[in-house]
This record gives sequence, structure tokens and C-alpha cells, in this order.
Amino acid sequence: MAPKQIIAISSFKGGTAKTSTAIHLGAALAAVKGGKVLLVDFDAQANLTTGLGFDPDAHESMAPVLQGAKPLSEVICKTSIKGLDLIPADTWLERVEISGPLAGDRYSHERLKAILNASDYETILIDTPPSLSWLTESALIAATHSLICATPEFYSVKGLMRLSTFIETLSLRHPLTLLGVVLSFWNPRGKSNDAFLTVIDRTFPGKAFEAKVRRDAAVGEAAIHGKPVFETAPKSRAAADYLALTQELLTRL
Repeated sequence: MAPKQIIAISSFKGGTAKTSTAIHLGAALAAVKGGKVLLVDFDAQANLTTGLGFDPDAHESMAPVLQGAKPLSEVICKTSIKGLDLIPADTWLERVEISGPLAGDRYSHERLKAILNASDYETILIDTPPSLSWLTESALIAATHSLICATPEFYSVKGLMRLSTFIETLSLRHPLTLLGVVLSFWNPRGKSNDAFLTVIDRTFPGKAFEAKVRRDAAVGEAAIHGKPVFETAPKSRAAADYLALTQELLTRL
């Protein structure tokens, strides 16, 4: 079996298209790379879950697996996309670390890593909460690679700086490779583009992806249908941008 590639997709704030990035990279990797790809919704808001057409209240999350109450296989859902599976999220995730056996486990951050490494998936993407929480730290410890999402706006870039410090500190104890920074809602004619790219390059030198995801209403429409834009609007600019991003991601991997 090939080495696992576990990618934690992170952002310090909401509204950076983090979940859309996870959905579309997962779908594209399943199509382009082949094999089985697993998406893990590790954000209690469950936007990834609903974005793939699942009801968070009707499915269990990683919570009972982390608690040791269920095997991983019992919480995996098959999506409508060939080769792409999902572990949904629910509200129980938000405080999972302070309940049951996790509450007294000083190494609870290691649980997710052990669970995912024991699975038969070679490619796993984890959608983390937009905060530096126990869930985010667990995801980054489990990951072999990290992917950061941002938008060309002031508060998004400020969040990058805090996330940079967090990841740098964590990687001293747990090896982690930063694949790059994905910019969404990109306007190729934006007046402040150069300034934002300069700040990103200063924070994460050479890590900004060349492929950027332009603003496209087709993404929101696809989410309403619970499918990636490749299925609902395959000729849209968002579909082209996410495919270009996937190809660049594969070269970095």
C-alpha cells in the first residue's frame, strides 16, 4: 500500500471557502488520482456534510469513534461521487474532548491519528473548524500535510499569521508539511492583489498556489444540490479553477 496522504484543510476564520475547497479537492482527487478518497468533516457546523447532501442529524460523526464506542467503518457514508467517501460531522464533535474516555486521556490529541492510520484509505482530507481548537490540533497532528485557505481581505490575512505560528509550533513535535495557501473569491483585477500576495509570501514563503479560485455563483448553487460543481456546472470557471488547483496540489505532493 502507498504511504497515506492525510491533508488537514485549515483557516483561522470563516468565509474562506475552506469547506468548498475540501469538497472539490476530494471529488477531483477521486477522479484524477483514482483509488478511494475519504473526506472527514471535523467541524461541528457540518457544512461539508450538508454540502454533500447529507443530513447531520441523521448520521453519526467521528465522535463515537474517538470515544472508542464504534469502529470507523460504521460512520463512513458513501457519497454520490465514485471513489469518494465521507465521515459526517454533528454537534457532538464540538465538546467531544471533555466527555467520556477522552476527558481523562492526556494523549487524546493522538486518537484521530491512530484511527486514520489504521484505515485503508490512501488519501484523506480533513475539514477543520475555523479556530485553533482541540479538533484543529488533533487534525494537524493526524495530518502528513496541511493546506491553508484564505481570501484576499485584511482579516483573512491577519488570521494567517496566527495560524502560521500555531502550525510552526505544532510541527516541532509532529512532522507536518505545508502544501500551500489556497486563495478563493479571487478577483484577477483586484487592486490590492499584489499587497495581499506579498503578505502571504512573507508569512508562508513560496507557498501561495498559482491556481486561484475565482468567485463563482455556481459553487453556491452546487451546494444547494449537495454536489460538487463538477457535476452541476462542469463548464463553469469554478470547475476549471478547482481542477487546476488539484493538478497543482498533485505536483506538490
